[in-house]
Amino acid sequence: MSEDARPRLRADCSRCFALCCVAPAFAASSDFALTKPAGRPCPNLAADFRCGIHADLRGHGFPGCVVYDCFGAGQQVSQVVYAGRDWRAAPENAPQMFAVFPIVRDLHELLYYAAEALTLAAAEPVHDELRAAADAIERLTAADAGTLLAVDVTARRGEVNVLLSRASELVRAQVPSRRADHRRANLMGVRLAGRDLRGANLRGALLIGADLRRADLRLADVTGADLRGADLGGANLSDTLFLLQSQLTAAHGDARTMVPATLVRPAHWPA
Repeated sequence: MSEDARPRLRADCSRCFALCCVAPAFAASSDFALTKPAGRPCPNLAADFRCGIHADLRGHGFPGCVVYDCFGAGQQVSQVVYAGRDWRAAPENAPQMFAVFPIVRDLHELLYYAAEALTLAAAEPVHDELRAAADAIERLTAADAGTLLAVDVTARRGEVNVLLSRASELVRAQVPSRRADHRRANLMGVRLAGRDLRGANLRGALLIGADLRRADLRLADVTGADLRGADLGGANLSDTLFLLQSQLTAAHGDARTMVPATLVRPAHWPA
């Protein structure tokens, strides 16, 4: 991986067979307006693999679809692993294709995190190991279905997470020693408005509904943090570590919220 791979790890629905609309299961909740079992097409899916309500998913009760990110796994499985042969034209491939999709999605997520870490100058001591791990995963994602189904995703994630944690420590060491450690902390609904959280470790933290208005989250590590419904109004996330587009989209922000240049300000945030 010799360049920033993140642009290549973005979903291109025009080259996918709507795998995210078929393979996963979801239950009727605040995220989904109905219950759908795994392997069954969503009733809103059209014959051309397009979503019939894509223009207003939130309005139709499907905010869970808005925040979902396949990291480009959809087009990888559709066009590379299955060489453009879709599950409708070849229904005998459907069960296998739907099983392969989440594996490739998880591998692509690891590639995305690794790609970001490789752009961080302070993490240079682990770049060689990260690059080697990412190259091995990238080769796997182009393998045949049988090879992919045999992948131990948990083991791969564990190997890469060790390197990502080391990269995070190296980068966050640039912040004064008051760095907070909130790994896997339950901070649901907690008031953190205006708090200096520079360099904080928020990996896996539950920040659902947290008040983070005007908080300084520069160089804070938010890997896997749950930001659903968090208020990021006026917060500084300009160089927050390992922040995903899906995390931003699940939160609330405003025109004053500073977001990384590599991400897009969510459309539902007020201008």
